[in-house]
Amino acid sequence: MSVRHTKSSYVLAKFITSDGEVDSYPGQIQYFFKHTVDLPNGQMEHNLAYIRWYRPASTSESRYYFHIDDEDESCNVELWKSEFYDKSRDCIIPVHNILCRFILSKYRISTRSNAIEYLAINPINRKLQIR
Repeated sequence: MSVRHTKSSYVLAKFITSDGEVDSYPGQIQYFFKHTVDLPNGQMEHNLAYIRWYRPASTSESRYYFHIDDEDESCNVELWKSEFYDKSRDCIIPVHNILCRFILSKYRISTRSNAIEYLAINPINRKLQIR
């Protein structure tokens, strides 16, 4: 992937989890492609994205948020691991399921024995043009 396009490759997409909840996951777009299906009433073309999804920061699969004044989830910056889930069919999604882009930065939590590095994810709202 070209270095100049890397910043634009970080996206959030919503999924319905196994317990029926809707949740967003961060990932990095690897590439886009078109898929054509031959149906009885003609061909249908779909624009798809292949995305590698990041793993949550905790082992219990719950989210870590930055906190201000000990309030719960007072900031929309989340911490995620820098490693990806294994490749699976969930890596291919329609491009219209992409929710928004995000800014990625590295965040280090240091203790005396070791330092743990996470990814701090801050969503960017979509820009809409109304004519």
